[in-house]
Amino acid sequence: MLANWANHFTLHSLSPMRLMELFIIRHGQSQNNVVDESRRTVDPLLTDLGKQQAEKLAEFLSTNRDVEFNAGSGFAGGEVSQNFGITHLYCSAMHRALQTAAPLARALGLHPEVWIDVHEQGGMYLTQNGVSTGYPGKTRREILGEFPDYVLPATITDAGWYDAIRGYEEMHAGAGRAIKVAMELRRRAAGEFKDARVAIVTHGTFIDLLLKAFMGLLPNRQFFFTHYNTAITRLDFRGEYMLIRYVNRIDHLPHEMIS
Repeated sequence: MLANWANHFTLHSLSPMRLMELFIIRHGQSQNNVVDESRRTVDPLLTDLGKQQAEKLAEFLSTNRDVEFNAGSGFAGGEVSQNFGITHLYCSAMHRALQTAAPLARALGLHPEVWIDVHEQGGMYLTQNGVSTGYPGKTRREILGEFPDYVLPATITDAGWYDAIRGYEEMHAGAGRAIKVAMELRRRAAGEFKDARVAIVTHGTFIDLLLKAFMGLLPNRQFFFTHYNTAITRLDFRGEYMLIRYVNRIDHLPHEMIS
């Protein structure tokens, strides 16, 4: 019976089925990544290092080649194209993700689409003296003033994009949001995103939740998928199968720029 399953998987995988490649990317180093809890801000900017990491990421994804994997064996099978061939670029509405996506968009000639649901777990909040206060996030005018080529959903208004009354988003709520995003990506992979190469610039804890959502491992906080700043994880969606190609890839960064 096991042999039959293996044969089914190999034959299914080797068929000329189209797939979606998904590149999940953590933002560059932010100011909150380098200060203690008492000095954190609600929507931090990238540090100088974070900006350099974003530029290295953009250069890597626009000028280097990824490899084609043999769908049956899993081994690399040669270079695909002149670059990674990313066709769609998404980012969260948090400032550090917006900034990280900017050089990547320029290098790839894409207009980033802001996807609110891929924001960091916790949302727009600040905790002081044990009390968490919610904030609305950047307004539509503020985002387009700094990033005029970005595509914003109608839900980002001049009142902001996050429900400040909600305050801190609990972990279970972030997990539910990750499941929602995973389900939407699977839907697109089976439909309009066949043959697409999709990059999403998001956040460390949310990436952990999203990978667990794809694998049916939520709720689980006993282990973590950790990512360095601007690290890349690639997942391929081929029919009903999800193929994990690599996780936390950082070979675009010199050693001294890893954070």
